[in-house]
Amino acid sequence: MAKFSLFRLGRFLRSIFVPAASIIAFSCLLTYIFVLYQPTLGPGSIQQIGWQAWDVIREYGGQASSSATSRPSETLEEPGIGPIPDGVDWWNVTTGTENVDSASLPLDVWDPLMQHDTGLSEIHITECVIDPWFVPSIAADLCYPRTTKEEDALKGKWVRVERNLKEQTTLKSLNVYYRRTRRHDIPLVTELMVLPDKATPSPFSSSWKKVAHAINPSGEKRFLWYKTDKTWREMTDAERRSDIITEIDVLFGSDDPWYGFERVDRAAFDGSSRMEPVWLTYRKGVKPPPRAPPLHFSRDGRFKIMQIADLHYSVSVGSCRDTDIKPCTASDNLTSTLLGRMLDAEKPDLVVFTGDQLNGQGTSWDSQSVLAKFAKAATLRGIPWAAVFGNHDDEDGLSRQEQIRYMQGLPYSLVEPGPEDIHGVGNYVLKVKSADPSKTHLLTLYFLDSGAYYGGILDWIGLYVYEYDYIRQNQIDWFLQEAASIDAIERPFTPDSAKDLGDIWARQAADQVLPGSKRLAKPNALMFFHIPLAESYSAADIDSKTGRPLDVGISDLEEPGAAKRQDGFFHKGLLQALESDHRAGGHIPEVKVVANGHCHLTENCRRVKGVWLCFGGGGSYSGYGKVGFDRRFRIYDISDYGETIRTYKRTEHDEIVDDMILAGRGAPSPYEGVV
Repeated sequence: MAKFSLFRLGRFLRSIFVPAASIIAFSCLLTYIFVLYQPTLGPGSIQQIGWQAWDVIREYGGQASSSATSRPSETLEEPGIGPIPDGVDWWNVTTGTENVDSASLPLDVWDPLMQHDTGLSEIHITECVIDPWFVPSIAADLCYPRTTKEEDALKGKWVRVERNLKEQTTLKSLNVYYRRTRRHDIPLVTELMVLPDKATPSPFSSSWKKVAHAINPSGEKRFLWYKTDKTWREMTDAERRSDIITEIDVLFGSDDPWYGFERVDRAAFDGSSRMEPVWLTYRKGVKPPPRAPPLHFSRDGRFKIMQIADLHYSVSVGSCRDTDIKPCTASDNLTSTLLGRMLDAEKPDLVVFTGDQLNGQGTSWDSQSVLAKFAKAATLRGIPWAAVFGNHDDEDGLSRQEQIRYMQGLPYSLVEPGPEDIHGVGNYVLKVKSADPSKTHLLTLYFLDSGAYYGGILDWIGLYVYEYDYIRQNQIDWFLQEAASIDAIERPFTPDSAKDLGDIWARQAADQVLPGSKRLAKPNALMFFHIPLAESYSAADIDSKTGRPLDVGISDLEEPGAAKRQDGFFHKGLLQALESDHRAGGHIPEVKVVANGHCHLTENCRRVKGVWLCFGGGGSYSGYGKVGFDRRFRIYDISDYGETIRTYKRTEHDEIVDDMILAGRGAPSPYEGVV
């Protein structure tokens, strides 16, 4: 009996040994990875001990060429430029370029916005079953190419290009890696080629090297070749500036790459009916994006703004929606062509994108590729531009904070992230100044982030609620603080007559302030954000001369798009920030116009309690519309040195619609009702 029992016990233990051992081993592995694996690299990780110990003095904290990433709005004044030569406009005087100290840029961080002049020494491609994006703490051990300390000191550490070539196919990762070095005796990469299997570069030389792993994420097998011909020491200054490849990136889709980058001649993957093409891109030398000049009126006192609403661009070339254009393909490209034609016709001084530049909804999953193209119509023409976010922009891909940083890296961008301690990203102020040497502040432009979606406490328990977000109380407080910091000027402005009017209020009686007379008041202001306020659908003011509602344009083709929840921005913010605190100035709001997007079939301007609430109307073939409703763009033509604000819409058929004066000479009488 004892033998029988021991036999059964032994058989039982043997039967559970394999599963029990597997569970214990797997538990130990998870414990090591997520609990015990805490690498301490020591001070050498920061000090870059080795041949390049002196290279990196500080850690990188953002785009090296942008020094205004998080500055408060009140510090964004134009710096003094000293004496201006006769006949030279103040905004054309060079104030000193923001030179990047390349020696301070880290060699082991991938960032396509950093303007490196340091070349690459070696390239590798690695496929990994675990995407390093998910578990970066163990990626170096499992996914990075093999290396030694000697190779790291000689050629530089491996750097991962953080763009998964297999983004569209599997959960695996396929990443390009490179080494970057400042040594003068290491051959540097000067050319890249993608070739089919068995093919070789022509003409071929021993300088060409083939990366062992294929670069194609799917389809035909293709390999990356790179050429390392000369060392830094052997190159001329011209070759160092124009031949050395200083950065590598990846582009999804068929559009142009990021500014300063070029596509390799052959795609890594040509695309299919379900997947977009994949390209390797590269930058040679240092190519910082051109900066926008300070915003200023013309010498005859004019400044024009074009509002572009709801582009809804995707990684793909886009799909046409609700248009009678036949055939209609590649809607993003078609829209960009339309934008170019509108910009050439209007020649604005500033372009404002009022949200939903990215389509979201699963089609803009690689934000960088979409951001590279949405403003191209403006940047190719050297037009300064600004932008706010819509509810779709960060549904896929990068967060708003990351997108702002990339926007700042585009040519002629005036986008700012704004304060970090208030709701949203991209709450900022721009000021438009006079053309004369006084550089008087004549127009204020406010930009706010109206958010995306709001779910309240339901967000915490994982329930998705489809309600639009709204402008929060801390944004209202920020706006009132910014408005209070703006100084009054003598209005109407006369060029070259700016002077201190310090005691004018003491000498100015109430009955002395007459239309057209000189007075002290803050400059007129316009405000831009995406989701409209509930007041955009309130009853319009009545024109005292005609007895008709001040509501011009189309507003009845779709349901209201305002958020259901509000913190009272209209009454607690817009109506409280007045252009003058003087009792004779009346209760005139500083902000004369609020410009919204969001509602593609709504394009009216309605005045409510003295504030014009205007919609831009849909301007893109990639966003929803209605057959027979032309795509259109709203123009704000400001004249008389900021006193007169005129608006109209230009349609895709070059028709000018609803031309009207909102403020200044010829505008309806000021609002005199109860605020």
